[in-house]
Amino acid sequence: MAADEVTDRLDRAFTALGDPVRRALIARLSRGDATVNELAEPFSITKQAVSRHIQVLEAAGLITRSRDAQRRPCHLNAAALEELTSWIDKYRLAVEQRYRNLDAVLETMKEQGE
Repeated sequence: MAADEVTDRLDRAFTALGDPVRRALIARLSRGDATVNELAEPFSITKQAVSRHIQVLEAAGLITRSRDAQRRPCHLNAAALEELTSWIDKYRLAVEQRYRNLDAVLETMKEQGE
């Protein structure tokens, strides 16, 4: 997969997660599939507004929707979240390694000062 495609997908996902309502929707879907009506229940916004948030999450690839008779449940896309986690972990691990190196240097300086 081209780097530009990955970057675009990450940009869409992080932009989608920038909204607190959408983060709450993701949190709710982490507990199981739900319909728009079920997802809208805890919010003081219209179902139409919740539906627009769902469309943003779907466009970002973070959720999918299916049809089950008259029901259209939303599902969390675990693979998309794993991609975000992997991207974050790459940088987190690099920063942790720099801190370990700094700790080693400080420990050496401390030992030399004693």
